[in-house]
Amino acid sequence: MVSTGTIHLEGRDTGSMEATDLRRRIGMVFQSPALLPLTVRGNIELGPKLHKQPFSDQDCESLIQKVGLPLTYLNRQTETLSVGEQQRVALAQALANEPRILMLDEPTSALDPTAVSTIERLVQSLHKELETAILWVTHDIAQAVRFNARTLVLIDGEILAQGNIRELMESSDNDTLQKFFQGKLEKERPMTQEGASDGK
Repeated sequence: MVSTGTIHLEGRDTGSMEATDLRRRIGMVFQSPALLPLTVRGNIELGPKLHKQPFSDQDCESLIQKVGLPLTYLNRQTETLSVGEQQRVALAQALANEPRILMLDEPTSALDPTAVSTIERLVQSLHKELETAILWVTHDIAQAVRFNARTLVLIDGEILAQGNIRELMESSDNDTLQKFFQGKLEKERPMTQEGASDGK
């Protein structure tokens, strides 16, 4: 397994970047909403305040509306929200720093089908509107197909294949890949990484 190399963001080696600058440029949303026991407003404002970035009440109101929640939610405590609503707040919190890349680690794995659909549509809409690159990690092949973007298929930490998800599923020259898609691969559960940065 390859465990060395460099990662570049907008032409810069991330290893040479200040940690605070890197955290501002890369937003992260986890499987379970990682929110503090504050109001919705307090969670959304947290990043810009820590980075000493200008962030007005209007900015906060705009973000809560972008993620599909009413303005009245800004003064609610996060623990009073459903998991799906909390995940939308987590998205708004990540977007408050105006990241160039939004990393999503199975953000819908704990949600019901309706909430999954809501989050997927929301992320696609935000990607188009804000032109933020998206890196979405999922074990759900159907979800990767719905996004229909450039995909990396990982097995045991190694890249087995990469390309458009639908083209990969239709290819017949990689027996291991086809067994993976058919659910017949007798290995540790693979992980599919889905990136929507090319907007396709």
